[in-house]
Order: sequence, then structure tokens, then C-alpha cells
Amino acid sequence: MSVATANAPLTVVLVHGAFADASSWNEVIERLQAADIQVTAPPNPLRGIAYDSAYVAGFMRQIPGPVLAVGHSYGGAVISNAATDLGNVVGLVFVAAFAPDKGERLGEVAAGSRDSALGTAQIALQYPTPDGLRTEFAVDPAKFHDVFAADLPAEQAAVMAVTQRPVAELSFTEPSGPPAWRSLPSWTVLATSDKAAGTDVIRSMAERAGAAITEVKGSHMIMISRPGVVVEVIKTAAADVGRPTAAAR
Repeated sequence: MSVATANAPLTVVLVHGAFADASSWNEVIERLQAADIQVTAPPNPLRGIAYDSAYVAGFMRQIPGPVLAVGHSYGGAVISNAATDLGNVVGLVFVAAFAPDKGERLGEVAAGSRDSALGTAQIALQYPTPDGLRTEFAVDPAKFHDVFAADLPAEQAAVMAVTQRPVAELSFTEPSGPPAWRSLPSWTVLATSDKAAGTDVIRSMAERAGAAITEVKGSHMIMISRPGVVVEVIKTAAADVGRPTAAAR
């Protein structure tokens, strides 16, 4: 890393999860920008853990200066895989997010959750590839509010259900690679009523990773229902990694 790059401001990279898009970070982005913190929110392809991690790694590699990677839900698995071999990522923040270990498959992990109801709320769909049809999943719109966003107004959750992006089956069945949380400091925002990822699973993964845990009363979509808390954790992480955070003037 050059001196100029090393002196560049820290960039917060927000990676969304399954059944969502980057707009799910809007409330967080507004608050970070108001605090003069450099932030970007790339699309997560949602086509499989290997592909998605490679895409996000390529995106973060091109950022001049240090990166604080923040992932929501499935996005947590993506940032942990993507950051493993990147020298510019200095910390990880998991927001109601998975932090799998090497060889773990998210589908198997989630199936063991006592708190998650996501498995009973998914609808299987198909999409074309050069090799034929493959399976992807969406959340049943009728169950979206209860499972995904119970602490948001029903009308808001209904819009989110319509605009959700399906996630490829590979995202749940491919084994995770070596995790970046083994070598980087991490923080977790834990939703106490998470029926999607499962509060119990997220807590267990956070404790295993040695993450600093902040418990928040809310559903899986806490970056929308409790954006202020999420932003404060991001600010704490940014300060703790000891890098400048103000956008360059």
C-alpha cells in the first residue's frame, strides 16, 4: 500500500443480505454522511457464496485506503469471505449477520436455529444459466413482515416484500472459505427478535468470532428499524481501528 493510499480516509462498505438490495442501508447511509464518514454500498449479486465474495472482494480491492466492511444477514458471510486476502480491510461489522467458519454451509447452520422461521417462509423459484435452470429462493410476501421485518409498519414491509431480490440456492449450499474474522477485529449488532437469521445462530457465531456484541431490541431489519444504534456501532468500530474517518476535503 502506497503512502498516499495509506493516508486515505477510511471507507465504510455496506453489503446487503439476501432478499434485499443496497437501499436497505439508506437510513444508515444518511447518518454516516451527516457525520462526514465516507461510505459506499455495492450490490451483492446473491448468486452464491463464492461468486458473491469474489465480486465484493474485487469492489473493495479498488478502494484507495482502509476499509471497514459491514454486512447484513447473508452479507456477513460475504464480507468475511471477501476480506480474507485483502490488505486494506481493517475490521468487520456484522449486522444481524452470519459469520461462518471454513467449511460451514449457511443452509445447514440456519436449519439448526431454534429462533429462525425463514425455512418455512421461502418460495423456490428457478432462473436460467448457460448450464440450465437453477434454483433460487424468495420470501413468501404473506410471511415477509412476520419473519423479516416484524418491528416495521406492515405497509413498509409489504413494499419490501415486493422489491425483494431472490437469492440463489448456492448461497446456502456452498461451503464458506477461510474467515476474515480470525485475523480482523469484529463487532456484531444482535437483533433480539431475529426470526430470519436466528438470534441464537448470530449470537453463537459472534461469540466464536470474539466480536464485540451490541444487543438491540428488534427484528432482522434493524438497520432500518434502529439505524441510529447500527451507526453508533459502526462509528465505534471505525474509531477502534485507529484510522481517519472523515471524507477527504
